Amino acid sequence: MRSLWKRLVCLLVGTAIYPAIFLVSVIIQYAQTSLPSAIEQQWKLRFCQTVFISGIILGIVLEELGFSSVPEILRIFTNGIPTCRDPALVIRDQKFDGVPVRIYSSKTVPATKRKAMVYFHGGCGIFGSYDAYERFLRHVAKEGDATVIAVGYGVGPENPYPNQHAECLKATIFLLKHAKDYGVDSSRVIISGDSFGGLLAAHVCQLLVDRRDLPKVHAQALIYPVLQGLDMTLPSYQQNCRSPILWRKLVAFACCRYFNKPTSFVNGLLKNSHVPEATWLKYQKWVDGSLIPEEFKVRGYTPQEPPGANFSPQLYEEMKMMLTAPCLPLCADDGVISKLPRTFLLTCEFDVLRDDGLLYVKRLTDNRVPVTWSHIENGVHGVLVFFDYRLLSFTLANRIARDVSEFIRDL
Repeated sequence: MRSLWKRLVCLLVGTAIYPAIFLVSVIIQYAQTSLPSAIEQQWKLRFCQTVFISGIILGIVLEELGFSSVPEILRIFTNGIPTCRDPALVIRDQKFDGVPVRIYSSKTVPATKRKAMVYFHGGCGIFGSYDAYERFLRHVAKEGDATVIAVGYGVGPENPYPNQHAECLKATIFLLKHAKDYGVDSSRVIISGDSFGGLLAAHVCQLLVDRRDLPKVHAQALIYPVLQGLDMTLPSYQQNCRSPILWRKLVAFACCRYFNKPTSFVNGLLKNSHVPEATWLKYQKWVDGSLIPEEFKVRGYTPQEPPGANFSPQLYEEMKMMLTAPCLPLCADDGVISKLPRTFLLTCEFDVLRDDGLLYVKRLTDNRVPVTWSHIENGVHGVLVFFDYRLLSFTLANRIARDVSEFIRDL
């Protein structure tokens, strides 16, 4: 009863103050967001960015009043609009070893077992759900000719790190062990995810390379993934610091909220002050601006001081989780990288996470892993959630959905 009352008060307060917050968000968006001329459908991006910013501000206000929190409000803003039934698909919610999943399978009975895509949604680890990706997941199930299993891992900070990794691993192992029960060929399971979900997919894939008790993962498909928490001064972080929908400060802000730490750490994270010099020297061969091809630096890049110059022992103690294996799939040993399956990796030019993807492509190709790299020259982060949203749909989202579906279909 108390929870219901609190939600009602939250709704009333939020409704009363939202118009003013939206107006402030419009001003902030126009003042802070940079939209190069190469980016298409700019009015849509500005609108979506404004709504997203207003959700953050509303969350901060309600959090200060003790009614809600930023993650809770962002979940409401990003969970998507329900869609109609699809006559071509059977869609059912189940649990794989206790982890919620949603299964999308064709109503057509195949002659042989189908391939399957296990999907981990994005959302900075603090919001998002498979509901938000419903239209995209249906599209892949049909156009990719695959059974799609979307994993509803628990988001933070209520579900603390590294539970998300453990839940995604459990769900994937369950499918690999019980594939035949779902009409799936266990030798053709693809692990996929976008943004934070791409981090989960990359890490889970790495954890499974040496599992001799399970079928090998057939492929991985990573969509603008975050792959390291070591360096936030790479060229893409500098060039796209004010690009929608994921700007540079938001990355550090989301890290703090995900790990349930004060957001006062944001500026320190942006200076890489959480990274000891020894850690930097260990991983510099894999994470460094000098490794980015020159054509991706033409929009400007200033090499920064090495992390050791700004090192804060206190910040390291609070945020050292960012330097552990689950948060650093880009820095896995060559012995692990070389065993990874065929990979699809998509990057967007106007995305702070672009260089994470570029560096992973380099690591994979250096270790002779077959890579299909799709780079969207006018792309921005996060547009996949708007796929097939009619007026708010983006041609960029259509391109991403097409490229992923083609990769899955051709496996």
